[in-house]
Amino acid sequence: MPLIQITQPPGFDNEQKRTAIEAVTQAYVDATGKPASSVWVTITEVPRESWGVGGTPLG
Repeated sequence: MPLIQITQPPGFDNEQKRTAIEAVTQAYVDATGKPASSVWVTITEVPRESWGVGGTPLG
C-alpha cells in the first residue's frame, strides 16, 4: 500500500483537499500502474508560523 503524504499550510477547503487527493492518486496510478484502491493520501496542515523558507519564518 503506497502512502503519499502532503504537508501544507492551512487554508484549503474540503473540496480543494478532495481534488488534490484525487489528482495525486491519479498521478501515482498513471506513473506506477498500481490500482487507485491501494493508494493512501494524507494531508497534514501546519500553521504558517511553523514554516520557514530560506531561513525566514512564513508566519
